[in-house]
Amino acid sequence: MIRFSDLRNYVHWADTLSADDFLSLVNSYFECTAGAILENNGEVLRFIGDAVLGIFPIRADGMTEEEACRHAMDAAAEAQKRLAKLNSARKKAKQDPLGMGIGLHVGDVMYGNIGVPARVEFSVVGPAANEASRIEALTRELGQTVIVSDHFAEQLNIGWVSLGKHELKGKGETM
Repeated sequence: MIRFSDLRNYVHWADTLSADDFLSLVNSYFECTAGAILENNGEVLRFIGDAVLGIFPIRADGMTEEEACRHAMDAAAEAQKRLAKLNSARKKAKQDPLGMGIGLHVGDVMYGNIGVPARVEFSVVGPAANEASRIEALTRELGQTVIVSDHFAEQLNIGWVSLGKHELKGKGETM
């Protein structure tokens, strides 16, 4: 189970805040998102600028697809709760609120150390990781905070609202 989240208005914040204030803002956002992943049995693999790539591993000796999706939904709800609390404090300090998008998807990935000999990092690669990123990108277009793929939605019976089928960039077919 792959989770991709992104901070809204990243360029605006980077262009208008001092370096220290910007780093503080990004780290506060990461505490909301990555902290929620870690507290709900997920793993944070990468910070990509203002984005967070996390997984909830599905293994024969570990979580089932349903369990991983449940943990991911709990983490998404917790991240939203944390961001609301942060935004309440920002409002009191007369600061603009932060926003985010979260894409959730189930699929196979390859994982391991990737890079060059002088710079290696552990991560996941493959179509499902790209699809999770593209699903997150739809959150802006569709005005949603969290969007899940159809395969993800099939794992949990929680009364989903369909947002229709959409062609993901680079996918060539609708999801």
